[in-house]
Parts: sequence; structure tokens; C-alpha cells
Amino acid sequence: MRKLKRTITLVLILIIPYVLYIFISTGFFRTIENTTNFEVYKTINIPGVEDITIDEGKDFGIFISYDRAGEREGQAKKGGIYGMYFSKDAIRVQSLTDTHKRELAPHGISLIEIDSTKHRLFVINHAKGESIEVYDLFHKDSLVHVNTLRNELIYSPNDIVAISEDKFYVTNDHYYSNTIGCLAENYLEISNCETVYFDGIDYRVVDNDLSYANGINFDYNRNLMFIASPRSFKINVYNRLANGDLNYIESIDCGTGVDNIEFDKEGNLLVGCHPNLLAFSSYAKGNREFSPSEIIKINYRDKGDYTVNSIYVNDGKEMSASTVAPIYGDLMVLGNVMDKHFLVLKQKNSH
Repeated sequence: MRKLKRTITLVLILIIPYVLYIFISTGFFRTIENTTNFEVYKTINIPGVEDITIDEGKDFGIFISYDRAGEREGQAKKGGIYGMYFSKDAIRVQSLTDTHKRELAPHGISLIEIDSTKHRLFVINHAKGESIEVYDLFHKDSLVHVNTLRNELIYSPNDIVAISEDKFYVTNDHYYSNTIGCLAENYLEISNCETVYFDGIDYRVVDNDLSYANGINFDYNRNLMFIASPRSFKINVYNRLANGDLNYIESIDCGTGVDNIEFDKEGNLLVGCHPNLLAFSSYAKGNREFSPSEIIKINYRDKGDYTVNSIYVNDGKEMSASTVAPIYGDLMVLGNVMDKHFLVLKQKNSH
């Protein structure tokens, strides 16, 4: 009996630090207080708008919808691609895809301008296996499917960023596919998720040192790549080399579960975040009604020289599980994982 007690005590001594680490490192003990200098300008009733990107100079944006909550409840995978058009006094939303022609379960997206009349759009698609759907977008509202790309290195894709009309990077948010491996990645912060580069001909891994690799975006003006790790509460910064390789610079400690990354006109990062990852996990499984949301703004000036400011925190009752927050003028558009709506916020006291 004494040996049993000693064994149990030893096991507890070994386990308790890991349990505490999990709770602390996932934001479980953080107090969520609703704070923001924005107010709700418009609520748009489209579900699961997880990624949004805006071409502010062209007065429009693209977003995807994927009804994850409906799928969790037994419905078929259902998603689409939408345009968002800004004018002085209105925001118009338009569906750009016929989902009866092509089954879509979209995730990350990337939009790049080719010329004055054409953009290229890349969309991660989880329907019928993992693929990258490539589209040409003409005159901001005519979407034409160009190609479907598949490769064994793209096995758990989360986000994508285009470098040109035929080159891009994709993050895989898990390395393991088995239950034990996924649990280790999710809770023990195992860092081996792969970022893959496609140079127009070949695919190759260019980074494999992140835990739950997520949002990715590229600052073309400064040649800097940013990749988010929500599990580690950090964003990695890299120089992009001429051959497409990534040269690690540093990690930005963000203090929250960072998701998708967008830029404003000044080059600041706007990041959708999950401040409590355990609450988010419970919410995603349908065991919790709300999951807190946070948006942070990062002014990255140089290595070791940056500021991280929280500009929106909400307990999730306004909108749960924020993922992305692109800016259009004094408006900020908030996407999320699986709410039935998403938000357009307006900065207070703006004219």
C-alpha cells in the first residue's frame, strides 16, 4: 500500500507541473475585460467567416464562409467565396461562387493584384481532401476557377500567402495525424509544424519549427514574412531569401493565441486572436456558448524593436473566436471561426 501511495505521489509530482503549464500557457487564468475604441457598425449574417482580406486601394475585399458549426451538427460541408464592396455610405456583400459546381470547405485565402483589372485568389479547400483552389478575379466581381493544386506536403493546411500569381507559402497547422500526436502538439507545444513553399514548379518545406503554425503574411515592402503560432502565443519573423527560403529573425511575444495576420497602410500587423485557447477548444466542440475574442496591433520596426497593443477584447458575446481583422479606413472587419455572423466595427469619434 505504501509503495502504491508513493507511486501515486510521484506521478502527481510529475504531472501537476505539466497541467499547470498547460493552463498558464493557454491563457486559462487570464481575466477577460471588454475593452475597445471601436463600436459595432454593421452585423453581417454569414456563418464561419474565418478569413478576410481587403484591397483598400481598390475599395473591396474578399472573404470566405464555411459553416463549421453546421457541419459539427451533422450537416454537409458548406462554404463559399464572397466579395465585400465599400462605398462612402454603404457596404455591399456579394456571393462570387456557385457551390453546386464546386464543393468548398474554405479556410485561409490570399489575394494578389496582377494588373488593373485582375487579381489572383488562392483558397485552401478542405472538401474532398486538401487542395489549393486558384482563381482569377476580374474587375473585382467576376471569379473564374483556374486550377486545383494538390501535393503530399500540403496535408493540414491552415493559411496561405501569395508571392506572385504562381508562387505561394502554406502553413500546416499539425504535423501528426494520430490522436496522441495531435494532443502533444495541442497541449505540450510540440514545435514541428511545416511551412511549405511552392515556387511554381516544386513544393518544399522551408520551416518546421512552429507549434500549430497558423496565419501567414508577407510584407512585400520590407521583405519580411510573419507566421503565427497561437499555441505559443508568438509570431515568428523571417527574411525571405531570393530562392524562397526563410531566414529566421526572431519571435514576437504576443501574450495571446494569434491567428490570421493582415496589414494596415502603415505596415502595422492586425492580428485576430484567441486569448483563452482552452475556452476556444471547448467552444469549437460545442461545449461552451462563447469564446473570447481579441485583436492586437503590432508595430514592428526592427529586430527587438516592436510594440504589441491590444485594440479589441471581448468575452465573446459580441462575436466569439476572432480570427482576422483587416482595416478599411476607420472600419475594422472581424472574422471568426464558426459564429453565425461577423462584424464590421467603426472607430469611435471618427468622422
